[in-house]
Amino acid sequence: MKGISALYRRVAEFINVEQVVQDLQALVAIRSLTGSEEDAQHEMAALMKRAGLNVVWSTTDLGWAMGMPDFPGVEVERSSLPIVAGHLGGQLEGPRVLLVAHIDVVPPGDCSQWSTEPFDPVVKDERLYGRGACDMKGGAIAALAAMRALNALGQPVRGEAILLSVPSEEDGGAGMFAAIQKGYIGDAAIIPEPTSLDIVTVQSGAISFALQVPGRAAHAAMRREGVSAIDKFNVLLEALKRNEVERNRAELRPELEALDLPYPTSIGKIRGGEWSSTVADQIVAEGRYGVRVGQTTEEAAEELRSVISNACKGDSWLRHNPATVTIHGGRFGAAEIRSDEPLPASLAKAVELVTGKEARFTGVSYGSDMRLLINQGKTPTVLFGPGDVRVAHSPNEYVAIDEVVTCARALAVWLLRTFRDEADVS
Repeated sequence: MKGISALYRRVAEFINVEQVVQDLQALVAIRSLTGSEEDAQHEMAALMKRAGLNVVWSTTDLGWAMGMPDFPGVEVERSSLPIVAGHLGGQLEGPRVLLVAHIDVVPPGDCSQWSTEPFDPVVKDERLYGRGACDMKGGAIAALAAMRALNALGQPVRGEAILLSVPSEEDGGAGMFAAIQKGYIGDAAIIPEPTSLDIVTVQSGAISFALQVPGRAAHAAMRREGVSAIDKFNVLLEALKRNEVERNRAELRPELEALDLPYPTSIGKIRGGEWSSTVADQIVAEGRYGVRVGQTTEEAAEELRSVISNACKGDSWLRHNPATVTIHGGRFGAAEIRSDEPLPASLAKAVELVTGKEARFTGVSYGSDMRLLINQGKTPTVLFGPGDVRVAHSPNEYVAIDEVVTCARALAVWLLRTFRDEADVS
């Protein structure tokens, strides 16, 4: 942290590595699968309280939220959305900023592919392993450590800082949606999702879909008397592949051009047929379709339907027996913020002060709560956090401890700079 002022150095050095590891292990040990986040939220509330924050616990009835316009959807059963917020300041006039983390994690999958127990976190080679360590409990603990450091500095916060822990991000963002309805918006927000400490200013989105493809049954010995739904699905799959190439080729934003595939289309589940010696008369394929920046989820759905409709018109069977497209589950919109706006510029300066290196701006091809804060909460938002997203949702998920600590220090310095007068900044 060469060249950093004494005050910024002091707040950064309040980040205690042992405390970070201890808190992260406690949080990763809780099996907070999407839809079952209450225990982890209680732990977050306890951690916030020990950090000296004013803790507010609230719940939102899911039925009420689902009746609201622009509800982003859910994919798992639940009855409520538990939200925990740790407040600091708020008595003096100034900006209101949020550090936002989702507490839910995806299932561990086949545990035989793990070399450790998914919910028994271990530290090895300066990494902490466990489900959710990367996505995104490492970021949650980094944000907690930054808030603890700001509080420990003992100086009045001219404005308000809020650490917000939300559920249901993995299946659509209903938790963040509910938090916005409760007034959790502000002048700026940072979500410490795993970005390898890059600053993400552009994120694409995604919708989930089901494609029902008809065929005509026949005895397998008389295959040509039937129409295989599998063959017809392949016609549509090729159309989706061509569309994927075209829409990715058209993307000119440098943050997304640098990605291998900013708008992927994928099929993740296929079922169909009833008997091995019968020509399949129906296939149902479920998948994910990317939402382009500048495009709403509804517009993406219409584009997908158009691709399938045009492909059906070009096939002699599907022309008269068209496939149907159903949109279901979570709907992740796209979002962007210019890198020269105050939030990314100020965060980049904090990163440079802490690391001695110029911050890198980039984009991501996955959805996040960023789009809800920007599009619905009207809150400038970026992603910036520890961890490599390539290990998220995978066996042996991990986060590097030094990245968690560096992220916490950068967030602490950013918070301090945000709440101090320009004359005090050096």
